[in-house]
Amino acid sequence: MKTAAVGFRVHSGWIALVAVALEKGKPLVLARQRPHLVETFSYTFRQPYHTAQTMSLDEAEAFLARQRVESRQLATEALKAVQVDVGQQGYQVRKASLLTASGRPLPELAKILSAHSLIHTADGEFFRDALFHACTNCRMGVSKIKERDLVAAASLRLRLGSATLGRFLSKLGKPLGAPWSQDEKFAALAAWIALRTEKNS
Repeated sequence: MKTAAVGFRVHSGWIALVAVALEKGKPLVLARQRPHLVETFSYTFRQPYHTAQTMSLDEAEAFLARQRVESRQLATEALKAVQVDVGQQGYQVRKASLLTASGRPLPELAKILSAHSLIHTADGEFFRDALFHACTNCRMGVSKIKERDLVAAASLRLRLGSATLGRFLSKLGKPLGAPWSQDEKFAALAAWIALRTEKNS
């Protein structure tokens, strides 16, 4: 089977996921999804650390542990579904690229829950961790790239100026219709870089 890669842009409780392959050196979108990483799509579960802030430390740890199991399971199910979809098109997803924030490593839970800025960061990292774990489960080689560095890294790797790259990404999604927002563009670009990295390695 030919190689495909999947890119992710994470939000609170859901992700933008785009699977891409290269045909004659040009990216081809094979799948585009917005799977949920929580069973109940409400604030309580989409913002787990905000919810945990209202609990005792023991309750918070137990709640986050339960949610971690759930989000990892849902992320794994989403990736397996994409593998099946892409496989039916004659491709195998071998690489994944996860966009990350630029924050520093998080401290222990008690310190996180005492600082609102850390709670916001922890919510994002919570779902990124679920995806990273799912990629490992699905035997995908996963790389991480800071979102703030994405366009510059892509321009260098793909040898395209940022303006040209933006126009190309917009055109890439036109046949698909909505949604093709910055979420999908960035996820597709991350996957494209992963494919070029594999090709040149």
